[in-house]
Amino acid sequence: MRTLVVVAGPTASGKTGLAIELAESLGTEIVSADSRQLYMGIPVVTAAPSDAELARVPHHFVGILPLDAYYSAALYEEQALACLDDIWERRGDYAVVCGGSMMYIDALTKGIDPLPTISPEVRERALAIYTGGGLEALHKTLAVLDPDYLAAADLSNHRRLIHAIEICMESGQPASLLRTGRAKERPFRVVKMAIGHTREALFDRINRRVDLMVEQGLEAEARAVYPMRHLNSLNTVGLKEMFACFDGLMDRDTAIARIAKNTRVYAKKQLLWLSKDPSVNILDPSRPLLPQALSVL
Repeated sequence: MRTLVVVAGPTASGKTGLAIELAESLGTEIVSADSRQLYMGIPVVTAAPSDAELARVPHHFVGILPLDAYYSAALYEEQALACLDDIWERRGDYAVVCGGSMMYIDALTKGIDPLPTISPEVRERALAIYTGGGLEALHKTLAVLDPDYLAAADLSNHRRLIHAIEICMESGQPASLLRTGRAKERPFRVVKMAIGHTREALFDRINRRVDLMVEQGLEAEARAVYPMRHLNSLNTVGLKEMFACFDGLMDRDTAIARIAKNTRVYAKKQLLWLSKDPSVNILDPSRPLLPQALSVL
């Protein structure tokens, strides 16, 4: 039976290494589920697989898009499903997905509601609301366009608020009406797993990951893309803090410390997502991981 093995979990938990071992053991390939590793030119800040890791196992959806390309979870769902079909046709009954972008994993395993593709004009109009009036302007706009969405939304998450406005503008309907939340049936088996580090151990791994990113050239990478800092692809932890440093808003040491802090905050959100999915098999990091992973297949 066709089986999708999903290696999920928070950043710096060791997903890439385990996914590569699994793919080698199963004789298959890896599909990335990382919304930032898709883009070219930022491998350090996204902790993209190294050249050596890419040579061990074929990876898909890594470094394939220019920084100014539009992408969405809906596009990922469509393209990743087609990619999986191709892998299964060529390599047998297993394929591995690895990543921490939970919306992408949900899109692939459960499906997402069909939403309109947002035109550049609508994106500009919605963004102008935020740049002109901040969060308050977004709240006022949604109070008119989609009060039900506003009532349940994270009022501080400007990206999601902007996207809800985009959907309303593009479709002419409230975004909340288009979001059913119903899971789609998939014609394959899904096995999810994550490495269960303690929070203290995970945060230590994150701190060491940030130090390694700095050693690998994070600052130079950020400077190279700084002229394009307005792009959505660059609105990510690691770059935002370095851009603030370049703008003179904080010193270098503060920026690096802030990267580690914000990465830990993001990891907490990933852990919350995991805690809400009882189908995820939690692996014990104190024992060899590959045998544990293979045992749940």
